[in-house]
Amino acid sequence: MTDLTTAPATSDAETGATGSPVDAAAAAARTAFAATVASTAAERAAWLRAVADALEAARDELVALADEESHLGPVRLNGELSRTTNQLRLFADAVLEGSYLEATIDHVDPSAIPPRPDLRRILRALGPVAVFSASNFPFAFSVAGGDTASALAAGCPVIVKGHSAHPRLSARTAEIVAGALAAAGAPDGIFGHVTGREAGVALVQHPEIRAVGFTGSLHGGRILFDLAVGRPDPIPFYGELSAVNPVIITQAALDARADELASGLAGSFTLGAGQFCTNPGVVFVPAGSGFAERVATAVGAEPAAVPMLTDGIASAFAGGLADLAARDGVRLVAGSVSQQAATGSAVVLGTDAATVAADPQALFAECFGPSTLVVEYDDVDQALDAISRVGGSLTATVHAEPDEDVAEIVAVLTEIAGRVLFAGWPTGVAVSWAQQHGGPWPSTTTIHTSVGMTAIRRFLRPVAYQDAPAHALPAELRDDNPLGIPQRVDGVLVVPSGA
Repeated sequence: MTDLTTAPATSDAETGATGSPVDAAAAAARTAFAATVASTAAERAAWLRAVADALEAARDELVALADEESHLGPVRLNGELSRTTNQLRLFADAVLEGSYLEATIDHVDPSAIPPRPDLRRILRALGPVAVFSASNFPFAFSVAGGDTASALAAGCPVIVKGHSAHPRLSARTAEIVAGALAAAGAPDGIFGHVTGREAGVALVQHPEIRAVGFTGSLHGGRILFDLAVGRPDPIPFYGELSAVNPVIITQAALDARADELASGLAGSFTLGAGQFCTNPGVVFVPAGSGFAERVATAVGAEPAAVPMLTDGIASAFAGGLADLAARDGVRLVAGSVSQQAATGSAVVLGTDAATVAADPQALFAECFGPSTLVVEYDDVDQALDAISRVGGSLTATVHAEPDEDVAEIVAVLTEIAGRVLFAGWPTGVAVSWAQQHGGPWPSTTTIHTSVGMTAIRRFLRPVAYQDAPAHALPAELRDDNPLGIPQRVDGVLVVPSGA
């Protein structure tokens, strides 16, 4: 690892480092890329598993540090660390399985129109990647989180910009990751760690960085996104930014289980003091149902919320709630807006679809914390019209009865969200091949996922080889398929037995 948080200024003409910590880390990452891009799947899998094992071995130390800095509690943090090590190992499995490479072989076909040469296509690592840690997940979306794991799995060196909300944890985690990678034989420079806002800006603009992974605020993410695409050589910026994650509940569902739904919503939007990117921030219910009051009752039965992660988050949450509560047609159903920043207590607000339609931009602004806005609708069409104005979200949820026709609802939810839930709550994001954690703007800046095995696709680019001799081809594209990975050959997917 290259940990350059407090590194002295240097000058190295051979490596291209100009003296700053970011320059030195980037130069080391570029050198490492020559080894990582040529590494085998077995080598990368071993690196990932070594990091997972090292984090597990340091569990007690890391959880204690994380709790001191985040106040999220040992139960939550132990679970999050397990999620982190689990996804590292799953990426190791994915690398060995090989389908993520999309290995494709089209043999020569002179009868095709136009005649087809021998073409073989594969996905290849982009190069050094910058990763920005998130405040609300000190393990799973931080130094050794999903962005880092997927980039390393792809064969990309990583430079992590640590988050100021948990600096000591970030530094210690980075040391452990570095030691594990070195012990597993990974090249020097494969992993770097820097801190500070200026370092983050410099990373995005650095010519050696080929992609950026970011989880954070819409404001901060948009600034970095614009820097990434405004470079002389624009690079992809994979940002997860803002989402209100709408929920629609039908009359039949309310008739069948209103109290259960109120309790489920209360548990979801207060989880972790509401500091989840999938927090259900706006919920549509039939007019006159009294559902907001049911939620208020359920919130009263919830345990006290944990403190907000940072003073900045608490302040932004309090300000956002105050603006929302001051809108004509919005009422405070539970909680106190004025005390929110200090107490982290839950807040339930209520309004109706007509009020939302008059100013959707203001009423659908994300309030990152333990709050939800209950919106009453007169009919489903009115609700769907309002939901269509939400903008992109990570999730959208429908609660209906099994025999209801929800095709129209699902069509609208699919248009605005990356993950559509049925009879569930959006907090909690499984790590799997089928997961999609991303959606239309402003939830993310791309169509890709930041959770699950296909997150690796962000850090790969396609390369095709035409009429290449067999000895010049990557092993994954050879006819004898020595690695036994899935290949698409002349249009037919071929999966070797045991693959």
